[in-house]
Amino acid sequence: MSLCILVVDDSAVMRSMLIRTLRMSALPVSRVLQAESAAQAMQRLEEFDVHVALIDLDMPGASGDELLDQVRADARYSALRVVMVIPEGAVPGSAAAAALRGAIPLKKPFSPDQLRSTLLHLLGVVAA
Repeated sequence: MSLCILVVDDSAVMRSMLIRTLRMSALPVSRVLQAESAAQAMQRLEEFDVHVALIDLDMPGASGDELLDQVRADARYSALRVVMVIPEGAVPGSAAAAALRGAIPLKKPFSPDQLRSTLLHLLGVVAA
């Protein structure tokens, strides 16, 4: 299994940190794509066969929640697995709301092992 992962965050620094954490997680990642907005994320999804999207909840313009709604409304992306990255201090219930819409919430800060475990669970490789 070789994964194509899309990292969606408006902060270039946070995208770099997520990508570094992905590389440290020792998962079989063949390609990591980046998007700084919901619109750019949708464009990447149209261009590439993405297996997993890591989406930041808090973004200007269309939020991570709105991007998740767009993805779930498009039948082309019904198999896309989504991890919603929940920042510290997020509105209470954000993680539960993401989970109800089919995303796995991952609260910041997290370690490479937590990211790896979350992705393995999401991919059905290990039990919760």
